[in-house]
Amino acid sequence: MSDMSDDRNHQKSQSRQARLVSVVIASTMILWMLAQFVGRELGLPSRYVFLFDLFALAGFFWALVVTWQIWRKRRDTE
Repeated sequence: MSDMSDDRNHQKSQSRQARLVSVVIASTMILWMLAQFVGRELGLPSRYVFLFDLFALAGFFWALVVTWQIWRKRRDTE
């Protein structure tokens, strides 16, 4: 009985992580596009726009790493 409960908790944890990854990906993309637009409208120097790009890359890299971890955990439990 506790094995089923542990399995459900594990699945819920993985689902929460996957939802978090999807929120991070979507919000990173929206914020990056917004930053590009605002930077262009305000005439910010390219170094600031490049900084926005680096922040977006960091968010996408984090999402990739967490997605890979979820995939590994799922593969190991099957």
